Amino acid sequence: MTPAKTASPAALLAQVADERGTGALIVGGQPGGAVFVVDGRIIYAESPAAPGVGELLTSSGRLAGRTWQNALDLGTSTARVGKLLVEQGHLTQGELELCVLGAIYDAAYFVLAPASAPVEFLAGATHWLGAVVQIDPAAVTKEVGRRVRLLAEIFPDARVDTMAVTVMPRPPREVVTVNAFQWELLINADGQRTPADLALLLGRAGYATIQELRRMAATGLLELPDVRPDGPEFVRLPRARGTSVDATRPALVNGAPVAGGRAVVPGAVAAPGLAAPGLPTPGLVPAPDPPPSGSPNGGTVYRPPRLARRKPGAKLPKEIAADTTQIHQGTDEVLLTRIRTALRALR
Repeated sequence: MTPAKTASPAALLAQVADERGTGALIVGGQPGGAVFVVDGRIIYAESPAAPGVGELLTSSGRLAGRTWQNALDLGTSTARVGKLLVEQGHLTQGELELCVLGAIYDAAYFVLAPASAPVEFLAGATHWLGAVVQIDPAAVTKEVGRRVRLLAEIFPDARVDTMAVTVMPRPPREVVTVNAFQWELLINADGQRTPADLALLLGRAGYATIQELRRMAATGLLELPDVRPDGPEFVRLPRARGTSVDATRPALVNGAPVAGGRAVVPGAVAAPGLAAPGLPTPGLVPAPDPPPSGSPNGGTVYRPPRLARRKPGAKLPKEIAADTTQIHQGTDEVLLTRIRTALRALR
């Protein structure tokens, strides 16, 4: 057993094939998996992201679950599970080889596609299924590269391969055409199942499932999560609007300097009804408060002007209120009219 190291799984597999080694190439990471070789030839491959021979045969209905389990119980220790299925007449040799070939190429995509991953070679290990087929590792590696390029051409976003499948709540356009496989994925995607979960549930190949999901993502049928940076999120506060006032200069109100804490407005006329106990005299506007001590950068701050208050219920002065002969309806009357109009529109 070689110690685990970070390397290219495909490169290490080629080295094992040149040395005509026998054992299992264990690949870590996500999703990871293993490739089993005998005399440098691949006999099986498996990955958590791809259904195995047993899942493909039972999910498709080709074998009953109890038949598959019985073959596992009898042939696992001697690595003769495949031969037992053929000898007992449950499968033909051609059916078994075709199923094993599909499982190998499917799992090999997930095991050999990463450019770098933790890998180790377990010498002498064999698979319980047995040597049903033997494939040249170079042919498998070439097919893996072709599949990687094909997915990039369909939709260049690898998040679709591992994320939970979430269907868009509304179609991107009025008419959307999907095939039978895509329809199965649409009705079984619940926002929590990953592509590997859907492949196991439907008894489909893992790569074929990802291929259809990328096509659906390209047409806008899938919802993709936003990509956010790893750093902390900053909130940009809005800039203060208004006129800055230099607190070190004497305050001016309407061009008049402040005198005695009050700014006298030339030409101002005191409106009747505006004066109230405890309030400033009409025609006089309070000067802004002095700047607080220790204000940053010498203290250029913005202070909103103070407005004179009036008593609750007091009428507006004639200079402000518009002189109109139209009698304004009461507030309750206007509100009831709007409510009745809205209710009629709902009928």
